[in-house]
Amino acid sequence: MLSALSRASRSSHLVVVMAALASFAGLARAEVGVVSHITVLSNHVDDVSSIEAWEKSFIKEGMTDKEKALAIWRTVVAFQHQDAPPSEFLQLENNVQDPIKLFNVYGYSFCSVTSAHVQALARHAGLKARGWTISRHVVPEILWDGKWHLLDASLINYFFHRDGSIAGVEEIVADCKAWYAAHPGYKGNDARLRQFMANGGWRNGPDLLRNCPFYGPQGWLPAATHGWYSTMQEYDGSTLFPYESGYSMGYQVNVQLRPGERLVRNWSNRGLHVMMDGGGTPGCLKGTVGKGALRYTPDYGDLANGRIGNGVREYALPLASGAFRTGMLATTNLACKADDGQSPAVRAKDPAQPATLIFRMPSSYVYLTGTLALDAVVGPGGSIALSLSTNNGLDWTPLVTLDASGPQTLDLKPHVFRRYDYRLKAVLKGKGTGLNALKVTHDVQHSQRPLPALVQGTNTITFRAAPPEGAVTIEGTTDPKNKGRQLHYTDFHPVCKNIRKNGLLVLAAGTGEVVYPITTPGDLTRIRIGVYYRARDKRDAWDVAVSFDGGKTYTSLGRCEGPTRNHGKTFVAADVPPATRSALVRFAGTQHNTTMLYQTRIDADYREPHGGFRPVMVTYAWTEDGAAKRHVHTAKAAEETYTITCAGKPAMKGLTVELAD
Repeated sequence: MLSALSRASRSSHLVVVMAALASFAGLARAEVGVVSHITVLSNHVDDVSSIEAWEKSFIKEGMTDKEKALAIWRTVVAFQHQDAPPSEFLQLENNVQDPIKLFNVYGYSFCSVTSAHVQALARHAGLKARGWTISRHVVPEILWDGKWHLLDASLINYFFHRDGSIAGVEEIVADCKAWYAAHPGYKGNDARLRQFMANGGWRNGPDLLRNCPFYGPQGWLPAATHGWYSTMQEYDGSTLFPYESGYSMGYQVNVQLRPGERLVRNWSNRGLHVMMDGGGTPGCLKGTVGKGALRYTPDYGDLANGRIGNGVREYALPLASGAFRTGMLATTNLACKADDGQSPAVRAKDPAQPATLIFRMPSSYVYLTGTLALDAVVGPGGSIALSLSTNNGLDWTPLVTLDASGPQTLDLKPHVFRRYDYRLKAVLKGKGTGLNALKVTHDVQHSQRPLPALVQGTNTITFRAAPPEGAVTIEGTTDPKNKGRQLHYTDFHPVCKNIRKNGLLVLAAGTGEVVYPITTPGDLTRIRIGVYYRARDKRDAWDVAVSFDGGKTYTSLGRCEGPTRNHGKTFVAADVPPATRSALVRFAGTQHNTTMLYQTRIDADYREPHGGFRPVMVTYAWTEDGAAKRHVHTAKAAEETYTITCAGKPAMKGLTVELAD
């Protein structure tokens, strides 16, 4: 059974979606400035765009704990390939620890992250999970029927007893140690183990391993990067201790479109990836599904061409028409050409006062590059000042101040690389000063695996665009070494009491707290909080609470209690007072041994002030036997289903979404 928190969160989400669909019909199209949660699904690819979507795809009513555990294992095997991991320098060990983010943005990582994701999904589904470090490997276990069971989604294996039950880590270690005792000279000898494995010899190994269905005839595991010989070394007992690398929860795919905005996701890449500034190139960058290390992925439903995709996010603001206004966070003293027929396209309504426009660029996919192109008109003595914020508008970094007219191009990569959200501000001063054009373009990284691919024959495509919500996120590294390359938690201006001054979120006294202020552009609908923490003593704990009245009163959402070296929890504050746009999130700690926060993520969901539905154009591009194919569908309702028929086997190219008018 799903945890009460999971059920409550999912129920709240479904209620909001249904209410949003019902309300769209009465909202005039001209009033809609942003369409949110745009989802395009194929009936051949499971939806993992959010934790709720994952539950619907994989966790079915009436499942036993064992069935849930195996569904979790299959999820991670299907959407996460073993490779050199991506690093955002944001979460523990610098890796990407959110399973939903990893599935959608990257699609590859290595064993400790895979293990953490199995644990995260298991705990979310109400199961107990734990992790182990063994020799040169990290693996998870899930508890059912009163026993622990290994489910290794990294190297793709688990092991059966003769009665058909799945073995646990300690049982596998004991079996391998017994075999080594009876076969001297093999432990730690890679060459001899490989030789023994050859020609089916592996079937004469430890009993638990010889019954493993994941070894091929020659003893290789599905990706053929590891085999029986490596399993024997991993479980030889030389290294065995409890360990988990931690996880983050809260990411979800939320594709949003404004007039002039489009997103292209491709079943290909141009060699761009999140570690291209150093740190290792993943092998799957050039990998082909069904070949090499990706040879196994079609067996787990992979219809993509490869694993890493490069997409493009573009936003060309429709300045002259004034249609840009409903997509802005703020506009002051701005006139546009549609108002009075004057040029430039936008300018100060009162030339004696500055004119300002501010807009957000939230993305579901990590930014790899960024370009700001504009056509500036600067009047005598005038100027255009451009600045950027990556911490929700709390601080602004000047980009440039223009004092001459003409086209300008700015490189945003130094400011937005490895980010998912930022804000741009333009301040126009002087008579005749304004903008004729303003366009932002980004390369993004996404995984090809969850994209809604087509197959030969009939494909059922489901389009959805609800609820009309955005989110403001607070997430910063707690590692002081990552300051400068990633946001630090202090960049979000928390008020800290009795927190150590070394950059880590550790209590410096018996009690202490961290309080984050958060403000949203529209009315709050809920606050989602993910916590990964340490509470060594049974009396150690963090109380997680929210305030909607400026700190006068707090409502506790629950506790992160000890004793534990590390553990993760999620909380949802769904009872938000009407017309509320700000809140305080408090983590109040009690310490008798060690109480710390490894990482936290706060997502404040809000109703977009100009959110709603207007027609969305969905364009598929692919080839059949080398011939280019294209299908364009304009969704005229917030939920639609249609079909695409492929006469031959499709080779997928791209998927584009943009507003139809």
